[in-house]
Amino acid sequence: MSTLEYERHNEEVREVWNAYRARKPLRAPCVIGTNTRFFLLGRTAPFPNVDFRAYTEDPDVMFETQVRCDEWKRLYILQDAPMGLPSEETGWTVNVDFQNFYEAAWFGCPVVFFEGQVPVAEPRWRGQGLKQELLHRGIPNPFEGLMGQAREYYEYFLEKSKTYAHRGLPVRHVQPKGLGTDGPMTVAVNLRGAIELLEDFVEDPEYVHELLNIVTDAIIARIRAWRRYLGKPETQEYFGFADDAVQMLSSDMYKEFVLPCHKRMRAGLCSTSRGGSVHMCGNASRHFPILNREVGIDSFDTGFPVDFASLRRELGPEVEFYGGPHIELMRSGTPSQIYANAQEILESGIRKGGRFVLREGNNLAPETPLENIATLYRAAKEFGRYDRIPSEGIPQQADS
Repeated sequence: MSTLEYERHNEEVREVWNAYRARKPLRAPCVIGTNTRFFLLGRTAPFPNVDFRAYTEDPDVMFETQVRCDEWKRLYILQDAPMGLPSEETGWTVNVDFQNFYEAAWFGCPVVFFEGQVPVAEPRWRGQGLKQELLHRGIPNPFEGLMGQAREYYEYFLEKSKTYAHRGLPVRHVQPKGLGTDGPMTVAVNLRGAIELLEDFVEDPEYVHELLNIVTDAIIARIRAWRRYLGKPETQEYFGFADDAVQMLSSDMYKEFVLPCHKRMRAGLCSTSRGGSVHMCGNASRHFPILNREVGIDSFDTGFPVDFASLRRELGPEVEFYGGPHIELMRSGTPSQIYANAQEILESGIRKGGRFVLREGNNLAPETPLENIATLYRAAKEFGRYDRIPSEGIPQQADS
């Protein structure tokens, strides 16, 4: 795109988001989630010469790769986000990135690097004789182990950003690791092992309760400590988290074992009783009404599979949803298939109330063609417009 085309795109993006936030949407916004694996893995990766071991273990490699990823997204990923080179004032953004292994590694799980894959934390307490040892370890120090390394990287990034420039532009934003969580159930699975923990649910439910309580206490303690370290209040108005592993539980098991942990996280980290977001991959939508009623969540970032029409009917027009075509369809499908699937989603009734954001479901896989991403964006522009659906239940249109 030319500089003028980027400017026109960015002006449209501002209009779309301003209207969406004012609850007078012009169309459903479209965003794209990219993990570093999109840029480092696969034959068509923009930076295939960087492997995850070097990226994880060398702060300079992580920092400079982050800048290149930020640039590449701004130039080539078509979505409702600023595109083109940033201004001097905006600059580049980098973040301390230990993928999804960071919480289990913080507890003490070894990190394993596989060729051509993202690194993972290997469950350390799988054996029957090790389960009690996990309980006796207690809560890790928020600034030791991997989280100590996270603080070192963060402080190093802050210092490096004072003099570093790419394309003559500075790094203006450095984001730390440790302020979010993959969720108590997911962390427990990563510590104990999925099969072992699920067996515990049946054979030793008291153990599961105790383990989930320890993990929840650790999450709360770590986030509060990092908020203090960063000069932020220990409790904040906004509350967001993930917990993909709850897809393995029935609604009754979720309510008995994990719901109390989610409610405690809210009470310990959030100053409000309503509002906030949750990300859940997989078939976890049966838990959404409970999360809405009991935890106060009003924004759901969905994985797959989900029934968008059913979710909107069940949760009503005031709840926000993010979601869209399966990432494998995005990677290997044809543009016409993606276009048709996006149309089906956008016309399912999910836009009622003006609270839907189209995205891939969920997080781009390596080797996803740029043409397919552009097709999703084109579908949002074509089928996401609010002047093309019945007015019932739709907020008054913003001036175009």
